[in-house]
Amino acid sequence: MELSFDIWKILAGVAIFLLGMNMLEEALQQLAGRPFKLFLRKHTQHKLKAIGAGAVVTALLQSSSIVNLMLLAFVGSGIIQMQNGLAMMLGSNIGTTFTSWIVATVGFEFNIESFALPVTGIAGIFMILLNKHSKWFQLSKFFFGFSFLFVGLNFMKTAVEAMVQQTDLSRFNEYSVLLFLLIGILITALIQASSATIALVLAALHANAIGLEPAMAIVLGAEVGTTIKLLLASAKGIPAKKQVALGNFLMNTIISLLLVFFLGPFSFFINETLGVKSHVLALVVFQTLVNIISIVLFYPFLNPFGKFLAARFTKNNDETLFIHKIKPAETELALQAMQKETDHFLQLIIAYCKHIFELKPEQKNGNEFYKKTPEEKYEFIKHLHGDILAFYVRMQSNHMQHEETARFQLLISSVRNGMYAAKSLKDAWHDALILKNSSNDKKFAYYEESRNRTAHFISTIGHVFTEKEPAPANADALIKLYHEIIKGYTDELSHLYKQGTIDHLSETEISTIINYNRELYTAYKSLILAVKDLLLPEKEAAAFEELPGFIR
Repeated sequence: MELSFDIWKILAGVAIFLLGMNMLEEALQQLAGRPFKLFLRKHTQHKLKAIGAGAVVTALLQSSSIVNLMLLAFVGSGIIQMQNGLAMMLGSNIGTTFTSWIVATVGFEFNIESFALPVTGIAGIFMILLNKHSKWFQLSKFFFGFSFLFVGLNFMKTAVEAMVQQTDLSRFNEYSVLLFLLIGILITALIQASSATIALVLAALHANAIGLEPAMAIVLGAEVGTTIKLLLASAKGIPAKKQVALGNFLMNTIISLLLVFFLGPFSFFINETLGVKSHVLALVVFQTLVNIISIVLFYPFLNPFGKFLAARFTKNNDETLFIHKIKPAETELALQAMQKETDHFLQLIIAYCKHIFELKPEQKNGNEFYKKTPEEKYEFIKHLHGDILAFYVRMQSNHMQHEETARFQLLISSVRNGMYAAKSLKDAWHDALILKNSSNDKKFAYYEESRNRTAHFISTIGHVFTEKEPAPANADALIKLYHEIIKGYTDELSHLYKQGTIDHLSETEISTIINYNRELYTAYKSLILAVKDLLLPEKEAAAFEELPGFIR
């Protein structure tokens, strides 16, 4: 039973360490913000500078994952070339050793509790008292997360020491280093934090639970395991993101497989040549040397390596269904594809609306969109919107007839209005959750009323959208629906301002309901205009320009 308790204590230590890492990352992201992004953009135009920038930013942010995910976004948008992105990842690996040096030099040389617990207590109390949006809150969160690293480390250290006293673990040193390499990969892939894996190994080394060479093998495994998150993050991205993630994986895997067979010479070099007798410090020196060797090995070959990666994932997994199959120069086919793509785009927005209001959207087999969370659906819609706009921009170089130009303009207007609708729905959803989960009966009742109104609106516009009657009939139906929501919005405002509706509600609660109502009706209006531009020819669509506005 005592052994079982120590295992749980180790797991608790890992969990506390990870929690500290997450809080540290979140606080530093908020404190750093735009300056770090600008720093990365400025210092990644040359490969050597990119290595230095990766090392500095990772050391400060205490997370290679945050930096690498940010890097994927830069590469995906074309701000950073792939070769420079790979160079920055090499530097990022150096930056991760900063945490290991702190843990090894401070965590085992001083009484951890005498330092960590007071900081945890003081920072935690300040976090409770301070405004969550203030800079001082983020500073308190930083110190709280930093101290949690050592609280978790102390849990791991004392638990491993207790286990060593109860169990003879020396027999594990007889196993192949390849097994320990695999252990490092699995642990890091599971917890997605190489720093936590290395902290656990350092605790085991400090307690003499394992030897230096098996610990080195686990560190090499951690170098590979930490690349898994990036591979997953790029799985559904554009080719450039996949190429960078694959490059990161290959670099870390190659260097780990090369060095795992030379752990004996490395151990001798560190212990005897460099004179580092402490196994804890020797492991951190080894981790640092691994990443330096990786830079020396790969830096001269970044350009050809980049060309190799550029040949991979050449097929772009666009969110689009139709336009990516057509060349913009084929005007007639491009117009047909644009029509189908816009239709598909609006279908997704209607499905998104049904999801966030729990209106039982239809399940479309084989379409991953319908399995996504509301947040993921919105991000997908945004990316699809960008792809359609990019296609439209490429179409501008074509010489088209007036009718073709007018039709393209209506379709792109439909896409824009659809995106406005999706954005308004996203903003309304946050308020909808507040109203839905409120213990106040009036607020909950208002949510239910708005949900029923949305169900009626979606049903009505969905009928127009799917039936696709002749243009005059569609125009009449949409104009009728437009007037209906004008009246609905005006009536709702009048209803909200009545004393009986807002009685016993605070100013903030009243503001939430009014803003929610505004965003919801803005979404209705935008979706009507989007469907109008998709279904109606230029003549019938022009009739809507004479309709009154109503969002005030």
